[in-house]
Amino acid sequence: MRKLSICAALFSLALCGVLNAEEAMSMNAADKAMYAEMSENNPAAMDVAEGEELFNSLIGQEAYAKVLGVSVKELPEMIAGFPRMLTATPKYDFTFPKTMRKVVTLSQSLQMALASRDKKVFKLKDKEMNKMTAYVKSLANDLKTNIDVKANKQMEEMVVLGQKIFEERRGGRGLSCNSCHSADIVGSRLRMQELPDLGSKATASASTWHAYRMTQSAMVSFDKRMQQCMKNALLAELPLGSKEMVALEVYVTNLGKGNTIQIPGLKR
Repeated sequence: MRKLSICAALFSLALCGVLNAEEAMSMNAADKAMYAEMSENNPAAMDVAEGEELFNSLIGQEAYAKVLGVSVKELPEMIAGFPRMLTATPKYDFTFPKTMRKVVTLSQSLQMALASRDKKVFKLKDKEMNKMTAYVKSLANDLKTNIDVKANKQMEEMVVLGQKIFEERRGGRGLSCNSCHSADIVGSRLRMQELPDLGSKATASASTWHAYRMTQSAMVSFDKRMQQCMKNALLAELPLGSKEMVALEVYVTNLGKGNTIQIPGLKR
């Protein structure tokens, strides 16, 4: 009864799940053919390639590794552990008021690297940042996400805050992220879309974003996808890069810890 009542309350929302074998039932023959073709030739691969050119021209792996405090060889494992705590100074990130330790996303670490090179620091919403982050995350392809929420006090605090935000009901409908992604709701259908699992072994986990969304004909980042979910649920959107959004990404990424990174992903 609980599944039915919640799904009925959510019926009017346009929340999109990730495609899997069962969800394919909601697609017509033309959509299935298009998905199969895109699986072989993901349109977002062009964005990733452009991101590679931007990254190499503006930063480069050696400079980026220096900002992260690792060797170039260690970059893939380091990237697989984002979001994570980094030590930053005004030299590396103009948004930091003083030398401090802060949990940041992969995109924010690129902002730090750009600042360290005296390059234009793109905003998190900029297409250039979207493409560069996708490329950098692809350096960790085939590795498993290794976020460590017990690594330090900052990460411990952020995962707690992220869980609070994930479970907090807000907005006119009193919904939360958990309303569609709790264990007893996953697998139900909302407007013919299966509500996806975000946890271990899940195809909707953070390890599959950045991804090309067929319904938008664009590559979308994980935090931007979460903003879209909030908008569809009539919730106030958490700003990109805010403490709350970073905390939510920490929590959800930890839910899917151990999943294999595959960038770019492909979503319906």
